[in-house]
Amino acid sequence: MKDSSLSDRNLQLLKTRTIEAAHAAGTVLLKYFGRSFDVREKAQAGLVTNADLEAERAALRVLKKARPDFGFLAEESGESKSPAEGRWILDPLDGTTNFVHGFPMFCVSIAAEWQNQVVVGVIYHPVLNETYWSIQGKGAFLGKKRLKVSKTRQLRDSLLTTGFTYRKNELPLEMRPFERLSATVRAIRRPGSAALDLAYTARGVFDGFWERNLSPWDVAAGSLLVQEAGGKVTDFSGNPFSMNGSEILATNKTLHRDIQAELINSS
Repeated sequence: MKDSSLSDRNLQLLKTRTIEAAHAAGTVLLKYFGRSFDVREKAQAGLVTNADLEAERAALRVLKKARPDFGFLAEESGESKSPAEGRWILDPLDGTTNFVHGFPMFCVSIAAEWQNQVVVGVIYHPVLNETYWSIQGKGAFLGKKRLKVSKTRQLRDSLLTTGFTYRKNELPLEMRPFERLSATVRAIRRPGSAALDLAYTARGVFDGFWERNLSPWDVAAGSLLVQEAGGKVTDFSGNPFSMNGSEILATNKTLHRDIQAELINSS
């Protein structure tokens, strides 16, 4: 890295502050979970609650104090640009529909980006008090335990995960790869949180994850987790992954080509 401000020590500090911010947001979510709160629907983008908004404010307070020079890209607040080469990318509540319905698969996802590369990723699952984190080049962890992707070698033995768009007119396009892969793999799950899907892929629970039309805050932290756990992340065609792209395929690397072929053949 060109800037000495991101030495190993500074990366560790970024990680510490990112975890602190994720926990601050998670504390807000737990305060609201299972209780009454305001809910509204965003056009073709799912639900938003006052819990999302308050959690984002709590996270940003920590992040802005830690690196006031950084810009940020947040799901609810939008983008704040900065002349600095650093940026926070955050989703204060990934899995809002689950949260609203009392299904405890939701999380906080925060990444630190430097010179257009994600260098720190944190995903916090507050209900289970599980903190997933990674530093570029240093591995991926759940607490103090190092994460490794699964060792599954055959598609027929795999457990995959995916998500579907909120655009109802596009559901037939979503269902074609779901149906094709369902006929081959052991099972497919659809928990409803892309960030947790990626964390569980890094953990080796899922052997692969694919989805279309996600936003940078959905995948920034999780894509780093998967790669640092030994997995592979691309688009459906095998091109290098971009947070601003329309597709993500994250796998244990061994099954990547097999899943990719099924996605291409179902398009």
